[in-house]
Amino acid sequence: MFVVIGRFTPQTFALLRIVSGLLFMVHGTQKLLGVPAGPKGGTVPPFSFPAGIGGIIELVCGALITIGLMTGIAAFIASGEMAVAYFMVHAKGGFWPILNKGELAILFCFVFFYFAAHGAGIWSVDSLLRRDKLAP
Repeated sequence: MFVVIGRFTPQTFALLRIVSGLLFMVHGTQKLLGVPAGPKGGTVPPFSFPAGIGGIIELVCGALITIGLMTGIAAFIASGEMAVAYFMVHAKGGFWPILNKGELAILFCFVFFYFAAHGAGIWSVDSLLRRDKLAP
């Protein structure tokens, strides 16, 4: 099999983790802080269910995933939140994710589930902490 960028697998995984975490975090800032302003504008109360709680999870877990701190736990929680979001919000709009606008929730769910299984990889606080514990 011809591998195009296989020798850069750790770096591409780190970029996927960082970009996914940042994009997830922006969903939280939009809900809680109104930044960037969405089409409906405004914010939701922080502890309202499901939007406020979802915003908190997106902001906190997105930040943790981005920097690679407690990545397995944060990604597992984020994955679960996206599964809940799909079934509570999007699935009501029909079976097909492309029609019920749930494809991003599904993609986030499975990407974060993979991060939970894989860990943070390089360029992460988790790898720095692990390296310190391994040093003599």
